[in-house]
Amino acid sequence: MTPARILFVEDDINLGFVVRDTLENVPFDVTHCTTGPDAWIAFQANSFDLCLLDVMLPQTDGFALARQIRAINTQIPILFLSALTDKNDRLQGLRLGADDYLTKPFSVEELLLKINIFLRRTIKEANSITNTLLNRQNLTLSVNGQTQTLTQREADVMAYLLDRPNTLVRRDELLRAVWGDDDYFMGRSLDVFISRLRKRLAQSASLRIENVHSVGFILRQ
Repeated sequence: MTPARILFVEDDINLGFVVRDTLENVPFDVTHCTTGPDAWIAFQANSFDLCLLDVMLPQTDGFALARQIRAINTQIPILFLSALTDKNDRLQGLRLGADDYLTKPFSVEELLLKINIFLRRTIKEANSITNTLLNRQNLTLSVNGQTQTLTQREADVMAYLLDRPNTLVRRDELLRAVWGDDDYFMGRSLDVFISRLRKRLAQSASLRIENVHSVGFILRQ
């Protein structure tokens, strides 16, 4: 099973090392950034399952980073880790769309418990969408009670997008995940499969594939 991917943003070197080491021993796949701009670049370039954000960061603080993340992904769990203990700071974080707010110093056991709770919730929601629409084994897609047979590539692309609802999936990421390559000819093939899937979802009232020009795609639900 592929480890869950966590974007961890913390500029305190010692705390960052301890938390990252703990998470990687679970194991989780951890990307550790120490500034807001670096974290934003990492978020746009990769798919993550959860974000752990310090609030007081160099250049771009955690609150501003959360706003950027929520602008393109409304589903990913966000947990703030902060030395700011004032109630107003906690409320601001939650109003920005954070799922929780832990004040420093915090218990590593409590952090792991919360991470696992939010990851289980996210996986459950994603599987609910997937099971309703896509049968990966039989290569069928059901839309409004009508079942269509997919090609293997169509099913692979659809599954990848369904696992990341409301998330920007970059073209090169999708190409490498499905084709193992991201060259020009594979890119043309991807456009064909996206066009086919859009037609297959045309009767769906809840799902649509949006194109982000020259960047990638978002499966809206």
